Formats: sequence, C-alpha cells, structure tokens
Amino acid sequence: MYIIKQLRRKKNISQSELGKEIGVSLRTIQLYERKDANIPIKNLTKIAEYFGLTIAEMYMHEVNDMGEAYTNKQPFTKHGSVFYPLEHGKYLVMAPLVLMEWHKKYLASLKDEKVQNPFQGGFIVDFLADEPHRIFEISGDSMNDGSLETIPNKAFVLGLEIKKEHLARDKETHWNQSYVLVCADRIICKQLTGYDKATKSLLCHNLNTSPEYQDFELPLGEVLQVFKVVKKQL
Repeated sequence: MYIIKQLRRKKNISQSELGKEIGVSLRTIQLYERKDANIPIKNLTKIAEYFGLTIAEMYMHEVNDMGEAYTNKQPFTKHGSVFYPLEHGKYLVMAPLVLMEWHKKYLASLKDEKVQNPFQGGFIVDFLADEPHRIFEISGDSMNDGSLETIPNKAFVLGLEIKKEHLARDKETHWNQSYVLVCADRIICKQLTGYDKATKSLLCHNLNTSPEYQDFELPLGEVLQVFKVVKKQL
C-alpha cells in the first residue's frame, strides 16, 4: 500500500524499524509498500494501530492520496459492518473479523451477548448484499489444493450469511461452492456438494485430496450459522 510508505516517512522511521515494530522482516515491509501488495489482515491491523489509525482510515488515506477520490456519500452501518462508498460502484466493507484464536469465543458470543469480538477486517466489494458480513480466518489445509479455488491455512474469507434452511431446499445454485459452517463446537470451511434429504445432512467436500481429508456428511441440525464465501485473501 502506497500510504504505508507515506506514513512511515512522516513518522521518520525506516523500513527496518517498522518491520521490528510489527514483527516482520525488512523484505516483508518492502513487499507491503508495493502498490498491489496483499497484506494479511493481522499485519495490516498492527500497522494501522502503530500509526494510530483504523484499517478503514488507512484505506481512505490510500484512495485519497492516489487521487481516486471517494464519493460524497457517507459511510453507513448494516448488520454490524460499516460500508464506505467508493467510486465506480465499489464499497469498502469493514466487517467483524473472527480470528482463529477467537473461534471458541465467537461460538460463546452466539449464546452470550456480553462476549464482544474486538476485531474488524476490510474487503473491497463491488456489490451490496442484504445479508450480514463476517470475515473468518481459516484453520487447516483441508481446502488447500493449489487451484484457483484453494483456501489455505490462515487465509481470510469474506462470508455472507444465509439461512441454513435454504440449503435444505436443495437448489442446484447452492452447490459446489465454498462455505464457512459455524457448528456448536467448531468453525469449518468446506465446499458443499449437496443435501441428503433422508439423513437431513449437508454433503461436505474437501478440496485437498490427501488421505487425511475425507469427505463427510454434516447433520444440518448441528449447524448454527452458514456463510457463503464471496471473497478471500491469501
């Protein structure tokens, strides 16, 4: 991101010093300062906090400094996410972020509103949806096959919540897509290939074909929430 270089220079620190502050190498900071850098949300959060900004504010600085002005529309909140209108019909969505370390606490928050998730992440999208947005950090390599659809360990995905009952209608448009499934005891990411009406179970497929990753059926009754994966950050 161009703005990282600008903020670093204003603070009069070197790339090496910034790297030490957030726990990465000089080479990593050099990569981050490129225009098309793909920065993991964890490290982007650390960088924003170091400069006293939110991730949203960093994006706003980035867009403004590169001359691609924001529209005059004001940001708005929907289902716990904040949307910042951009030009050309795009939006920066700042959504609740569920890190791997917070999977258990997220499950607890579904039962106890006092458990608050302090993290947010950002994705730029080119559409508005009515469903709640959530960002999940993925645990494990069961969806890592090296293809364009791969979702490796520690990847971040943006999900749109759908009602699990919709999957029971067994529409063809639901299948062969990746979902985050929030169960009572775990959060998993799988490709869904169908619904077995006899057992009332979702057919879960792993992209990784290694022997330790076997496809399985998951009773729909064990699923608390379903999020369709619409974007990812590796």
